Amino acid sequence: MPVLIGTSGWQYRDWRGGLYPAGVAQRRWLEHYATQYLTVENNSSFYRLPVAQTFAGWRARTPDDFVMAVKASRYLTHVRKLRDPAEPVARLLGAAAALGPKLGPILLQLPPTLTAEPALLDACLKEFRAARLPGSPGRIAVEPRHRS
Repeated sequence: MPVLIGTSGWQYRDWRGGLYPAGVAQRRWLEHYATQYLTVENNSSFYRLPVAQTFAGWRARTPDDFVMAVKASRYLTHVRKLRDPAEPVARLLGAAAALGPKLGPILLQLPPTLTAEPALLDACLKEFRAARLPGSPGRIAVEPRHRS
């Protein structure tokens, strides 16, 4: 399996004049980013889940070998704290499916206050396995942040 190098997000104004040369319009930053990196972590989905058409647009604007990791909604991880995951998991995967083969791992970044509850995490991961998208490797990355 190849190692893919990328960053967490691509929309940083401070990168203008560095990664993004003068003359590259902000609406074209993803395309330019994809000429430099093979992957990116999409953080926008943590704050507000984009619609499927937005994911489809990102798919169309990037090369065939590009991979986009998608951060799960804070609604699932920080509000519900992984409880009752069926609906938010289905909604996330339903929209992210528009990335097609460019869909990389889903990142579950847990809140720093969420103590280790293996049964709760297992139940949430089962929802992802049950809703696995055709053609998707179905990878989930979990970032626990509580020391437990």
